[in-house]
Parts: sequence; C-alpha cells; structure tokens
Amino acid sequence: MSKLKLLPLGGMGGVTQNMYLYQYEKEILIVDCGIGFPDMYMPGVDTLIPDISYLQDQLEQGAKIVGMILSHGHDDHIGALPYLLGELPSFPIYGSPLTIGFARDRISEKKLDRDMQAISDERITKISDFFSFELIPMTHSVPDTRHIVIDTPVGRIYHGSDFKLDKAPVDGILSDMEEIKRVADQGILLAMIDCLRVERDQWTKSESTITPVFEEEMANVKGKILVTLMSSHIHRIQQVVNVCEAIGRKVVFVGRSVEQNMVVATMLKKLRMAPGTQVDKKHISEVPDNQLCVIIAGSQGQEGSSLVRAVYGEHRIIQISPEDKVIFSADAIPGNEINYYAAIDELSSNNVDVVYPTINSGIHSSGHASAIEQREIVEVLNAKYIMPIGGANRHRALFKKLVAPVLNYDNRHVLLPDSGQVLGIDENGIQVVDEVLLNAKAVDGLGIGDVGPVVLSDRLSLSKSGIIVLIIPRTKGQFDFKEMKVISRGFVFMKEADEVIQFIKQKTAEIVGDEAQNIKDDDLKRKIERRLAKKLYKVIRREPIIVPVILEM
Repeated sequence: MSKLKLLPLGGMGGVTQNMYLYQYEKEILIVDCGIGFPDMYMPGVDTLIPDISYLQDQLEQGAKIVGMILSHGHDDHIGALPYLLGELPSFPIYGSPLTIGFARDRISEKKLDRDMQAISDERITKISDFFSFELIPMTHSVPDTRHIVIDTPVGRIYHGSDFKLDKAPVDGILSDMEEIKRVADQGILLAMIDCLRVERDQWTKSESTITPVFEEEMANVKGKILVTLMSSHIHRIQQVVNVCEAIGRKVVFVGRSVEQNMVVATMLKKLRMAPGTQVDKKHISEVPDNQLCVIIAGSQGQEGSSLVRAVYGEHRIIQISPEDKVIFSADAIPGNEINYYAAIDELSSNNVDVVYPTINSGIHSSGHASAIEQREIVEVLNAKYIMPIGGANRHRALFKKLVAPVLNYDNRHVLLPDSGQVLGIDENGIQVVDEVLLNAKAVDGLGIGDVGPVVLSDRLSLSKSGIIVLIIPRTKGQFDFKEMKVISRGFVFMKEADEVIQFIKQKTAEIVGDEAQNIKDDDLKRKIERRLAKKLYKVIRREPIIVPVILEM
C-alpha cells in the first residue's frame, strides 16, 4: 500500500498561513488556504501567502488537485484564495454555506470564478477515488465553522482547526459532539487539534456572555458609539445589532471588509436586522450622534483602516469627538500590539472614552478552546495519533505536556512536525519522510512575491539608519573630492555632523586611491560601499545604506 503524504504549508509553529496538502499517489486534496501577517521585520509588506512551489512541482509531474475543503471563514484560512487560485488549475472547493459565501466574495475581487460548493452537514462527500469527507459543526468566533473528517486509503483523519466548545453560542448551534462520537467509534488514525489557547486551563467564556457587557457599555453614551471587531465575527456583530435595536440606535457599517461580510451574512440569514435598523453610511449625517452606532473595520489598528483614519481625523465620513465612545471588542493579534495600542493611545489623548479587553475583559471572548476543552475532544476522538495545529511552537509543546499525557499518549503518538515537513502515513505508522523548503510570498501593494530578503533587508536598514548618497564628480578621469556632495535621508548624525561629512569625504578619497584608473566603475562603487560602511560604523555605530554616484563633468 502507498503512503498518504501530509504536508503542512503553514499552521505548524505559527498561527497563520493555514494550508495543508493530503496526497495519495497522484491525487492531492487541499485543506484551507490562508494568509499570514508580517512582523516588524517586514516593513511595507501587507500580507504573506503560502509557498505553493511543491504543489506546482507535483502538478508538473502528473499529480492532480481533486479538491479543496475550507474549515471556516477567517482570513488565516481563506484569505490567500485570491492570490493562489489564479496560479492553479480549476478544482472544486467545498465548505459550509457562510464559508463558501465569504470565499466567493474574496475571489470575486480578482475576477476569479471557481466551482464552489456549499456542503450540508453529516453528508459524506466523495471527492475522488481516494478521498471522501464529512463536515462537523463546531463553535468558533465565526458562524458555520466546521471540523473535517477525511477518509483516505490508509485510515480516517480528523482535521480539527479553530474551535471552542461553547455551551451557549449566540445562534444556539452547539459543537456536534454526538457526531464526533459517531465518527470516532468507526476509528480515527490521526486527530489534528487546534492548540492555540492551550496556555489557559479554564473553559473558554461563551460568546453569549458578552451581550450584557455590551448593554452596560453602550448605555447612557452622549455621543455616537463606535464598535470595532474582527469583520468576520458575525455573532459579535449580531449582538451589537441586538443591543442597538433595544436602546434605539441606528447601525452604520463602515469599512470594506465589514461591509462585504455584512452583505454575505445577511443574504445567508446569518445576520438579522429589523427593518430600519441599518442606515447607509452616505446618510450618516441625518442621524443624531446619540442615536447612532458605527460598526467599523480596523480592530487591529491597521494602517489605512477605516478606524485608524477616523482616529487620526482623516476619515471623510466618520469624525470622533470627546462625547463619543469607542469599544474594541477584539484582542491584539500577537505581534500587532504596537498598532493596536497606538490607536487606543491616540483616542485617549483626545479625551475619548475607550473600552478594550485589558480594562474590561468581558467585552471580548476568545474563539479558541482551552486545554480542558482540547482534552475533552481528544478523549472523545480516541485517535491513535494526535497532532496539535494552528499554534506557535510554545503552544504545541504545551499541548504535548498538558493535553497528551493526561489521556495516556506517549511521545511516539504525539506529532509535532514543522511546516514543510512531509509526513508519510501507512499501516506501519507516521514518520517524517521528506522536507520541503518553504519561502512564504510577500504581498506588497500590487506586487506578489517580488519582495525578497534583499529588499526587506534594505528597507530595515533604511528605517534604522537611513541612506547616504555620495555624488563624486569626475573630469577626464580625475575625481574631484573637494566638490563631492554628501546627501542623506533618515541618517541621524551626531552633533558633530560637519565632522562626519568631512570624514566621509576623506575616507572616500582614501578608498578610491590611485587604483581608480584600473577598476571598473561598478566594482569601484561596491568597494566604496563596503569599505566606507565599515569605517563609518566604527565612528557612529550605524549602518546606513551607501549609494555612490560617479558624475561625469
């Protein structure tokens, strides 16, 4: 029997870029297709998308993509679709109704058209000769979240991405533990489980507990109320809408992502509003501030988002005054704390009342299962092997320490592969059989994949130490260093700036020396860059980008 190959292209050792390949012989099944978020060492980068070079190589060798299954509608699971589908042949894409609705909306922006199929629950869908699957309803911070049961020639795989076991969800639809028990009774070879919140060992707070907190925070506000949250958090939006209807406030949606998701969710009856509750943002000036609630995109303080533009007085429709109240119903994504708190600080400095989870923990609830919930589902599944997914390395290590031993799993049956490691699965067990070098592609404006390590290194150098341009005149082969110009941007000189400029001129002259006649201009420029950088660092402890320009006179 052939091995089933499982290759995570993301989601292992990191929270985002969730994308998994299941391959048996020439058939490939994909689960999820998510974006990642740049860190502080990637200036100018908007998002990251998974590296699909291995997938493209397999296709060139005769493999076929038989389908893609989407677990839920968060961007770290579907956000890369607009960027990657155009690079791949057509294949069917499956998911729950809302997830497919969000996915269809994402790819429509790129004028892509794909076969997308909304699948009902508890229905076994046969994709190909080797793969079939079933979707199981789970609670999370976006409706219609599903876990995926995949039947393969070597056994059954339980792909359990983001979830929590909410006992009182807003829509009343619980995680289907009975169905999980049923599929578990038929035997699970490998269970992959969301481990992101394993550091907490208390049951994750129910979404429904947030409604009374909204009621309290939204009462007696003199001006307008602005609520910012993850734009796909339809249940949270529903709670805000319900409170607004109870206290007599109109609702306006502002921001492309929240406006688009609201349209999809309303069409699929996942978001319900009484007639007259919603006001088009074009008519916002017709509603008194004390009768208005703005649900606005930008809960992470993203540069250019509607919220941030409003915070800094740059939004053409939304102006924030001291009588208003701004509610952040979202935590900062790890690594994004600077932008998140910068927006809060700016509001506070303008005497605006701001509420956020640090000062009122009841205003937000995580969408991820704690260690106790992870243990509960792992116990029910009773799989031969378990693998924590969707977490950083510390989360995976804690899962192995806090979840697995309690349920009598030894180290051989707890798998911690890295993204890029290929697992071979057959009747003899599961082992790493290969490793693929992954280089996530950076999306920078309209460019995809054209921002490599060299560009990022240059941007970091510019942001830290600036740039120095040396304009060196040359007449009939002779350099005139007395007329040499030194132009800098972002280069923080010491108080002795004139001395530093003279130092640069002197050292440049020494570096050029007598051999300038015997060396090509490009080689001479590289020599100046390299040697002047070393000499400058000894004096100023900075490493600016140095650009020599030879100016023929």
